[in-house]
Amino acid sequence: MTTSTTLDKVGSMMNTTCQVVDVDWPEAWYMVKEDEITNQKMENRTTPNQKVSVQNMRDLGLGYWKMDAENYTYPIKSIPWDPKDATDPRLKALRDERGYSYADVLTIHPDFLPGFDTHVKNFFTEHIHDAEEIRYIVNGSGFFDVRDPLDRWVRVHVKKGDLMTLPEGIYHRFTCDETDYIHAMRMFIGVPCWTPINRFDNPDGIDTDAHASRKQYVCLYCMPFMEKMMEAEKKEKEETKA
Repeated sequence: MTTSTTLDKVGSMMNTTCQVVDVDWPEAWYMVKEDEITNQKMENRTTPNQKVSVQNMRDLGLGYWKMDAENYTYPIKSIPWDPKDATDPRLKALRDERGYSYADVLTIHPDFLPGFDTHVKNFFTEHIHDAEEIRYIVNGSGFFDVRDPLDRWVRVHVKKGDLMTLPEGIYHRFTCDETDYIHAMRMFIGVPCWTPINRFDNPDGIDTDAHASRKQYVCLYCMPFMEKMMEAEKKEKEETKA
């Protein structure tokens, strides 16, 4: 293989599977306290607004890719949907690189999801999964909420064309925004298991903090996150003294 061919191949991969530049990531912010939320579908920002940077989202373990949702179409509902049927070259490349072998497509809207209100309420229950969570927003918009290591809610506003991954073991929840419409694809490696492990009101009495997936998340993301925070505080104090 010539140098030119190698560079072309690398360039092609960069254009398909690499995560996008910071400016393309969804907007994220810290939420108001839980008892101040009167409508889960509203933005619920603090005052003043506390933005969450892309680096902070990465430090929490979130991954993000921008897909072409304008030129490729997907069914309103398909359970399952074979990811081998993907025609978008960027989605195909990501599928192959990350080993996604199962997918389904669902539209969360009163016209397409029986029991819409009950489902949306259930989606908003805080939980973890014992595997990575992958969501490609084919159309519409909504909010992913994730806990930071200080147990504060970070709200991420995902929209059409956004593909986001949440790491195994992160506390999170989801809701539609005020449009009440999101058309999304879920992907999975191997046999799918969508059962959430609720943090509170757990019918099986599982201590999620002691769950292997949560422990893994704490080691991989919470501890480094806290170390960076303490280093930043230490540096700020030293600069203040100077």
